Amino acid sequence: MSHLKLFAATLKWHGIKLLEKHDIARKVFFHGQRYVSSGISEPFLSGSNSSYVEEMYYAWLENPKSVHKSWDLFFRNANAGQAYDPHLPDQLERKASFLQSHGLAQTPGKAEKLVEDHLAVQSLIRAYQIRGHHVAQLDPLGILDADLDSFVPSDLITTIDKLGFYGLHESDLDKVFQLPTTTFIGGSETSLSLREIIRRLENTYCQHIGLEFMFINDVEQCQWIRQKFETPGVMKFTNEEKRTLLARLVRSMRFEDFLARKWSSEKRFGLEGCEVMIPALKTIIDKSSEMGIEYVIMGMPHRGRLNVLANVIRKELEQIFCQFDPKLEATDEGSGDVKYHLGMYHERINRATNKKITLSLMANPSHLEAVDPVVQGKTKAEQFYRGDMAGKKVMSILLHGDAAFAGQGVVYETFHLSDLPSYTTNGTIHVVVNNQIGFTTDPRMARSSPYPTDVARVVNAPIFHVNADDPEAVMYVCSVAAEWRNTFNKDVVVDLVCYRRRGHNEMDEPMFTQPLMYKQIHKQVPVLKKYADKLIADGTVTLQEFEEEIAKYDRICEEAYTRSKDNKILHIKHWLDSPWPGFFNVDGEPKSMSCPPTGISEDLLTHIGNVASSVPVKDFKIHAGLSRILRARLEMTKNRVVDWALAEYMAFGSFLKEGIHVRLSGQDVERGTFSHRHHVLHDQEVDKRTCVPMNHLWEQQAPYTVCNSSLSEYGVLGFELGFAMASPNALVCWEAQFGDFHNTAQCIIDQFISSGQAKWVRHNGIVLLLPHGMEGMGPEHSSARPERFLQMSNDDSDAYPEFTEQFEVSQLYECNWIVVNCSTPANYFHVLRRQILLPFRKPLIILTPKSLLRHPEAKSSFDEMVSGTTFQRVIPENGLAAHTPHEVRRVIFCTGKVYYDLVKERKSQDLEKQVAITRLEQISPFPFDLLKEELEKYPGADLVWCQEEHKNSGYYDYVKPRFRTIVNHTRPIWYVGREPAAAAATGNKNTHLVSLRRFLDTAFNLEAFEGKTF
Repeated sequence: MSHLKLFAATLKWHGIKLLEKHDIARKVFFHGQRYVSSGISEPFLSGSNSSYVEEMYYAWLENPKSVHKSWDLFFRNANAGQAYDPHLPDQLERKASFLQSHGLAQTPGKAEKLVEDHLAVQSLIRAYQIRGHHVAQLDPLGILDADLDSFVPSDLITTIDKLGFYGLHESDLDKVFQLPTTTFIGGSETSLSLREIIRRLENTYCQHIGLEFMFINDVEQCQWIRQKFETPGVMKFTNEEKRTLLARLVRSMRFEDFLARKWSSEKRFGLEGCEVMIPALKTIIDKSSEMGIEYVIMGMPHRGRLNVLANVIRKELEQIFCQFDPKLEATDEGSGDVKYHLGMYHERINRATNKKITLSLMANPSHLEAVDPVVQGKTKAEQFYRGDMAGKKVMSILLHGDAAFAGQGVVYETFHLSDLPSYTTNGTIHVVVNNQIGFTTDPRMARSSPYPTDVARVVNAPIFHVNADDPEAVMYVCSVAAEWRNTFNKDVVVDLVCYRRRGHNEMDEPMFTQPLMYKQIHKQVPVLKKYADKLIADGTVTLQEFEEEIAKYDRICEEAYTRSKDNKILHIKHWLDSPWPGFFNVDGEPKSMSCPPTGISEDLLTHIGNVASSVPVKDFKIHAGLSRILRARLEMTKNRVVDWALAEYMAFGSFLKEGIHVRLSGQDVERGTFSHRHHVLHDQEVDKRTCVPMNHLWEQQAPYTVCNSSLSEYGVLGFELGFAMASPNALVCWEAQFGDFHNTAQCIIDQFISSGQAKWVRHNGIVLLLPHGMEGMGPEHSSARPERFLQMSNDDSDAYPEFTEQFEVSQLYECNWIVVNCSTPANYFHVLRRQILLPFRKPLIILTPKSLLRHPEAKSSFDEMVSGTTFQRVIPENGLAAHTPHEVRRVIFCTGKVYYDLVKERKSQDLEKQVAITRLEQISPFPFDLLKEELEKYPGADLVWCQEEHKNSGYYDYVKPRFRTIVNHTRPIWYVGREPAAAAATGNKNTHLVSLRRFLDTAFNLEAFEGKTF
């Protein structure tokens, strides 16, 4: 009985704090005071209502299933002692008066029915919030559902008879219902008729905007979205806003019309069918600028790119128009790219806010979505250098096509970076140009998900679908998207459901494959005319004003077209998306063509070595095994030697002292795949407590970022490439877990890293660390595929270079990237240092070791790293053979780990005078000058290239023609190594050792090539 009395007490409208289960009397302890109600305003609990509640409670105690499920839930909560809800008194007061007004205070049966009906209405509201988008009018063509699920949800009131799903009837339509707190359709009203509730829900969720957000776990975020879209009258625009929108639509559409008139037979991937994208982007930028954003970095595919460059970035129109001139000569800056791939960087005043805004549109290849992680990386870097950790100054916008957004895996990889501490950009606005077709492929053949945007659900990003033929709905959605990003710092997707007026490009015939769709498209009234007619009809603008706006922009285009004819030369650097002010001279050339020595002082080496061997945080307990590693480092430092890990530590640490930021990213890089690095120490007794000694080198130093990445190569390498793009004064490294894992990021390597400078005049100093070595570990974890990088190197194997004083640096400047395979820790140290000390930036591909990380011979002395020392492109023979070159019968050229196998074998066969071994540390660009000296030193010796890789991989096909060029084809360069094979390495340890033994025997068999022709 006490439970009942206490339960009844919770319904008193004046106040509640707790359910006191042992209190027999009807009391409520409110704010610690005993409070007794006057009983005057207690109609709900007086008389028969109280008896009714008691009857229901006893019935529930006997059998919980004997009462309606709403009462069952209510009694369970009361029994469990639910926490005090401060809003409950007001709610109960409203409910009490509501019951009185319906004459239900004295009728238990009716009261129960009322509760059931209210619960039904709440379910109905929730159904619209969850599934209303399925019946929204999103397709401008009116022939397709935007989603592939063609069913109509049974819990949406699309016909009167569906009220029965909720136990409601047509007679209930004019009954008034109390609105739950999870909806804002009432505005200032707390109750509405069922008819009005359904009408308002349909207006919000089933018209030209379809909302997907109820999967979000955060109640506050869901409430925010509901308030933005459900509040009555929220989507209203002033006449000035409407006129601005019309003017932007005019520019968007007339730009495409102008290009179509002037160059009707040229590919331009126009925006026709989604012209609203231009005012949409400008709205996002305006709103973001209003909220404090100063820099927007954008990535997009080819469709509509020229329009975005012209009307959003504000590239000079004559610079765009001259690109269509077939007689336009290219400068010698690079090979260039087609006009709809080029990027742009521009600083200007935002007219809507009168604030300065910087816009950057990233250049990108035809590989759709490949630019996504690159944009995110650059955005992260710009935030990092500004100290904008919350993303309040810099943001990114990514545009997508519907087919690519659903089909390309890098979209998923990029989304999964969005909330990782070292990769988050604090929210990206994604705009999908949903043509409802991919080239010639129908959506039902292009994806299994209902919408192309469903991938965004994995990170709880809200998705706003909108009919692109309703410009005002688009503008409102874009404004809300910008607010969402600024409020919650999370991704958001705007799905512009539109159409593609022409084929995939202007030369393509879409009627072959989509005849019905394109018959409708040919009849479709353009959005500009629709919106202009609407504004003219309601008096917002006059026909004359509209025509003047069109004539004004047409005149701008014609004048720019006339000026474009004066441009005879294309300067690719005018299209640069990531300038580095002050790094190059005014012509974009390096300020010098020399590189200072890369060594550092011994005091600096010792200091870094000591910190690397310590735990610079008090009361920090490390693993016992790590203590041994740190002691070994300290011992090495005392002995003035370094292994691979310590050499890397010293290179990174020296940059931090010089103010150069160092960022190392990749899978498991904090510890290192091979447990050699240990740049992040973990307290063994305090969870999640870590220490990065590299950030404790000096009081005033640049920060060091080392971050384990998600298990992604494509997305993460693209991200790091973008990060390296932002500033030349940073060493940005990406390490593959194993070298061959880079092949899942091949698109980034081929389309951006290898060719980026040639196509877009964009320098980049990213470093790829690729563990490489044939050690019997199987075909997947052996080769980093150096042959691929060498094949894409742009130096000419048949051109004998002219050796000048600046040859080493100028050769690096002319190449597209640098490929090295260091055999000593000191040379690894130097090549990292050289990467920043060069007066320009080139990608650096380093084939890093595995077994050499702990090889007793693979150590270097401080003497090889102190001030005045430099990177050695070639390490010549320096033993007995070098002192008696006339006695040398064979010179073996090699690179990387195989050198140690060769030295060991030479010693065992006592051939140290007869065989010289020269190491090629920098493979590309090829060190013609140093190798020429080596070849001339041993004029009577056989020339052998030895590699541990198979003949059809590795380096032989690259080095052979270049060696032949040096000797003018007068001497052969024999191959020693493993035979050609389809797999990179064997999976059998014994086979590995047998093949190693075989090629080592051949390498030191001085008669092996006698009588053979080359």
